[in-house]
Amino acid sequence: MIVKYGGNAMKSLELRRAVAAEIAALRALMPVVVVHGGGPVIERELTARGVPSEFRAGLRVTPPEAMDVVEMALSALNKALSQEVGQAVGLTGRDSALLTAEVLDPALGRVGRVTGVNAALLRTLVGAGLTPVIASVAVGADGQALNVNADTAAGAVAGALGEGIIFLTDVDGVYRAYPDPASRAAHLTRAEVQEGIQAGWIAGGMIPKVQAALDALDRGAPFATIASGMAAGVLEAAARGEAGTRITA
Repeated sequence: MIVKYGGNAMKSLELRRAVAAEIAALRALMPVVVVHGGGPVIERELTARGVPSEFRAGLRVTPPEAMDVVEMALSALNKALSQEVGQAVGLTGRDSALLTAEVLDPALGRVGRVTGVNAALLRTLVGAGLTPVIASVAVGADGQALNVNADTAAGAVAGALGEGIIFLTDVDGVYRAYPDPASRAAHLTRAEVQEGIQAGWIAGGMIPKVQAALDALDRGAPFATIASGMAAGVLEAAARGEAGTRITA
């Protein structure tokens, strides 16, 4: 199982550690690979160094001086998360070319699109009983770091391993009539997701979440689940298909 973890669920140290404990518990039931971003941590470090932040179409513009800070911030967070999960090894995409990427758009600077995943390395680590915890930094053709979107990086890992993926976010799933809890969709097909976007009941910040799920399916993941990372006990239930919204082809 691939677990994509990041965003608001990382803002509270207490919650972060609770999620780490759930990841460790899930590992007792099935192999787990964690992929994480760290927007709030990156933002804090950029601000502290006076490096401006700019987003275009939801992507952080990353000139070389910002890339250095992004990599530093994510690497530090990566080691903390690995320690909290326990029996884990913290990696970035630069380790053994774990994630390779190409420049997405020169106007965005060091922003990349994942083109390859070293699945053999991940299988070796998982086979040794370890949980790989991967920060969303990839290596480009020039051997330098690229900032990659954590959702799409996680989807690429899921596709390369042929495993399902859980996107931990700040909502309980996809709702047909948000915020009515009874309207949460336990399961959606690709066609239903596309219909929901057109009809408007999938809107706003949920659109990039479901698009990340569809991208994971495109890359070979058998399913993608959107579930809350803000409450205890959700991760195992989501892995069983009993929480969140599971999206399939």
